[in-house]
Amino acid sequence: MFVAIEEARYGINHGHGGPFGAVVVKDGEIIGRGHNQVILNNDPTCHGEMMAIHDACKKLGTFDLSGCEIYTTGEPCPMCMGAILWANLDKVYFGCNVIDTEDIGFRDNKFYNRTEEEKKKFSICLDRDECLKLYAEYKAIEDKKGY
Repeated sequence: MFVAIEEARYGINHGHGGPFGAVVVKDGEIIGRGHNQVILNNDPTCHGEMMAIHDACKKLGTFDLSGCEIYTTGEPCPMCMGAILWANLDKVYFGCNVIDTEDIGFRDNKFYNRTEEEKKKFSICLDRDECLKLYAEYKAIEDKKGY
């Protein structure tokens, strides 16, 4: 966790983004590291966990991080948790929770507590039949890589 904290500190001291750092560890060795770079890259997806996952995948040459764990300074937001699950990380260790993050001005809690009405107004199913055709094309590919 100390390295994740140092990653976060580096990012905030250089104006890259919020106090969020992360490291991916495999067999006791750090294989990926990252910190929040939302401001640096003008990209809302550049969270510390995302950057650490990118780094680890690049170094290992795979999208499957089974056998790895991630240490992060803040409880992962839904986007980061999705990436953690897609990457097959075995475990998540975090320092501060969602309430702690809200206390310093971030709105992660909003994403966890959307009402069903808010979700329906925001997400609308469109052209499902055409998209199902696309899915069928993908399903028919014999030697595909992916999940």
